Amino acid sequence: MDASTLDTAFWLTAAGILCLLVFSGFFSGSETALTAASRAKLKAQADKGSRGAAAALHVTEDSERMIGAILLGNNVVNILSASLATALLTRILGDSGVAFATLGMTVLVLIFGEVLPKTLAITFPEAVATRVAPVIKILIFVFSPIVSIVRALVRGVLRVFGVKADPEGKMLALREEIVGAIALGHYEGAVEKEDRDRLLGALDLASRTVDSIMRHRRQIEMIDADLPPGDIITRVLASPHTRLPVYRGDEENILGVVHAKDLLREVDRIVRGETGSVEALDKLDIVKVAMKPYFIPDTTSLDEQMREFLTRRTHFALVVDEYGALQGLITLEDILEEIVGDITDEFDVVHKESALKRAENGDYLVEGAMTIRDLNRAMDWNLPDDEANTVAGLVIHEAQMIPNEKQVFSFHGFRFEVEQRRENRIVKLKMRPL
Repeated sequence: MDASTLDTAFWLTAAGILCLLVFSGFFSGSETALTAASRAKLKAQADKGSRGAAAALHVTEDSERMIGAILLGNNVVNILSASLATALLTRILGDSGVAFATLGMTVLVLIFGEVLPKTLAITFPEAVATRVAPVIKILIFVFSPIVSIVRALVRGVLRVFGVKADPEGKMLALREEIVGAIALGHYEGAVEKEDRDRLLGALDLASRTVDSIMRHRRQIEMIDADLPPGDIITRVLASPHTRLPVYRGDEENILGVVHAKDLLREVDRIVRGETGSVEALDKLDIVKVAMKPYFIPDTTSLDEQMREFLTRRTHFALVVDEYGALQGLITLEDILEEIVGDITDEFDVVHKESALKRAENGDYLVEGAMTIRDLNRAMDWNLPDDEANTVAGLVIHEAQMIPNEKQVFSFHGFRFEVEQRRENRIVKLKMRPL
């Protein structure tokens, strides 16, 4: 090497290579930061007035265009820097300069153009994203025509192989991303089980229907309108429920829903009115006191039904199937319990035996009427509830029959033994994971 080789062109080329390495690091770090940054955190910063966060949100809306522009810029500077280094070292070292340029640029690009900026970006993704977003926004605008052509070519090639881009895929995956984050937080100990259940319960309201949590018609306490008024009053007062359906003749013939407070007001008017007397109670007409029944189809989503309850200012609905036959009832409290867990008050009947308890041999004694969802939440299991709502329903569905006592089945990774059957109902089962 002589002094003539270290002329102005040499130093300008070296400075150009150094600048291109800086640009390479900028593009690599920007890609990592904008990809890893949480849009929720950026939205919170943007709401507080951060222009950088607002620019980052705008840039990441079309991630395909953003990545295309960044990769285009990154590849241009990397290829150009390698070409300049090859020309520079070839001028100094001759033909062997190609090998030295390849080795040297590989090390420099790897350390300063990839690993270092990406490590910094992944450590502080939101902070880096807010700073680089305004520049990337300009870059996307400048490279937009080229990126559009490249994107069209890429989609055409993918379509040849049967892969079609889904523009709604990001929005549809948002719920799964939230669910995954909550589950991961619980797995790592950052989210308590109760908090996880509440959050997931709220997210599931839109995907579940009222028939999955309603009280079945066999469990509904009703009042016969033809009973003597004294018996009606006694039954209403003895019931732990505030609202009771009123029927006449057939339980399918629901005439209304009586509220205990409305009945009390009517009794007070009859007994303590101006011409009232205790004997006048025999003239009590429960149907006139009852409210008009509110019927809903069993396919109504829980989220929609909760909004209907709040809009109508009522907390009680009767569930019917497509033929209009009574299937059960649902209350606002039932929906809220899917989020916060069981809600009990001083009038609720507390069962001495739990629906789920552990036997001495390690098996779990489960009531057949227990919902699969409640069992999964209690035990952190993953039994499917697509075809059945209760544990007994799952066994009947899988067995394709109504099993007898002591029959044993194995499916979905569990052993089921019918412990008790009453008529056509499975009352109790023994379960254990296989």
